Amino acid sequence: MNAKLATVKSHETNGGARAPGAGTPTPAYRAAPTTAETIRLELAEAWGEMGAAWGVTPAIARVQAYLMARQAPLTEREVREALGLSHRAASLALAEAESWGIVERVPEPRRVGRRGPAGVAYLAVGDHFQWFGRVIAERKVREGDPIVAVLEQKAREASAAAAANPDDGELADLRDWLASFVVFVRLFDRAVGLIPQLDPRELERSLQLLDRVPDATILRLFDLLGGLDDDDVLELVDAVSRLSPKSARRATKLMSGVVRTVSR
Repeated sequence: MNAKLATVKSHETNGGARAPGAGTPTPAYRAAPTTAETIRLELAEAWGEMGAAWGVTPAIARVQAYLMARQAPLTEREVREALGLSHRAASLALAEAESWGIVERVPEPRRVGRRGPAGVAYLAVGDHFQWFGRVIAERKVREGDPIVAVLEQKAREASAAAAANPDDGELADLRDWLASFVVFVRLFDRAVGLIPQLDPRELERSLQLLDRVPDATILRLFDLLGGLDDDDVLELVDAVSRLSPKSARRATKLMSGVVRTVSR
């Protein structure tokens, strides 16, 4: 955990009150939350608990969830009062959420006619596919790339040590395992890295199309790929990727007819 995230977590734990419903009485001057607000706060709490699985501290995840559910710009004060955070914890959480690309800083729209500089408010990125891609990209930079670098370094060290000690079977086994593990991690890291490069609408459409394909169909396709030569599959993928949309539509119709004929 980096220093900023640790500070956010520390201030959330020690510097501020818990959110309503988490053991802190509601101040007398505050009206009881509406049903909608109660649902928003409960969602923020649950989202915060799940944030750890994404490498995000609870305070940051709670801030994002609450802003998404409010669907409107809110000031730092409004966020911290709603979530029971200290001023320091709320400021750090909002700044870190902004660095993740899941929250944006916008002008305070309710300062019309007031003197002084325009106020600052925060708005959750409303496009789910956009902020999802940003989270994936940020996690790759913060977590994926560093661990790949460490694994590659250790693989080189194990290989050099095994070469210098050819009779050491333990070193040879470690070298072989690290070599295969690095290949696996690189493949996974590359696959994850492709997601942020997709246009949010392309990602959305791809997942929607995938949702319409039955599991049995997908499994049959993987089974079919297993029976084809790698070079044939790669050649087909490369050829299809070079088609124009018009040519791709014609090829798709032609291929569908050919497949139906051959499968009879």
